[in-house]
Amino acid sequence: MASDLKNLPDVQAEAGFLGLPIHRVGVTDVRYPINFDSSGSAQSTTGLWEMAVSLAGDKRGTHMSRFLEILSEFKGTQTIDTLREMCADIRDRLNAEDAFLTVEFPWFIEKVAPVSNRPGKLDFDVKISVATGGSMATEVSIKVPATSLCPCSKQISKYGAHNQRCELTLSVRFVDGATISLEELFLIAESSASAPLFSVIKRDDEKHVTEQAYENPKFCEDTIRDLAESLNSDERINSYKCSVENFESIHSHNAFAEIASGWKHF
Repeated sequence: MASDLKNLPDVQAEAGFLGLPIHRVGVTDVRYPINFDSSGSAQSTTGLWEMAVSLAGDKRGTHMSRFLEILSEFKGTQTIDTLREMCADIRDRLNAEDAFLTVEFPWFIEKVAPVSNRPGKLDFDVKISVATGGSMATEVSIKVPATSLCPCSKQISKYGAHNQRCELTLSVRFVDGATISLEELFLIAESSASAPLFSVIKRDDEKHVTEQAYENPKFCEDTIRDLAESLNSDERINSYKCSVENFESIHSHNAFAEIASGWKHF
């Protein structure tokens, strides 16, 4: 019986197969734990993983089970560097020209209320993508919630101005040897909006952030330009794509704006 198992046919790698090359083939929507370290602070969370390789035209298929084997072998705390190592391991173990790895997870940052100093945690979405082979790239993306206040409404209204929550999405690729922590990327994005969000606020905090937004009105066009200017001036960033969406409080539609610099898909 053991001898028979050793002789099972490898259908994916069958000889004589001719077909089109495939840019990416692999597994997606894989839920698997991750303990990630950003700037010396590690958090345990659940990652949503995608792993893929390129496939030559003379191979019928790839070995899907090896993706999960590799994922299960990477234990301990992960960093951007170890994710690069994992992607390189995928490329080697599946004998591919190119390999791709993406993991998404929530990340928590501690926010202290501006007046009462009450602590609380605010979560934001993180996505890290790595490519190894013909394309060598590492991309970090985050989605940051904040507050926006309309300059036009403030100008024309007698009693106030409409404000709403907004979401800033930021994707960056670093110059060789450089990285930026998730926390610093969060602050870069948040500081471009009219005002920040907090998970715990008291009445004096509410007064503070409401007035802060009122004194700092921004269209989505203003917010995205301010964010892009911050990214343009950061020497650690090679290329970026950023966007902002205002979840309008007096319209049935949302408003958005986007800027990219040197951005190419991989």
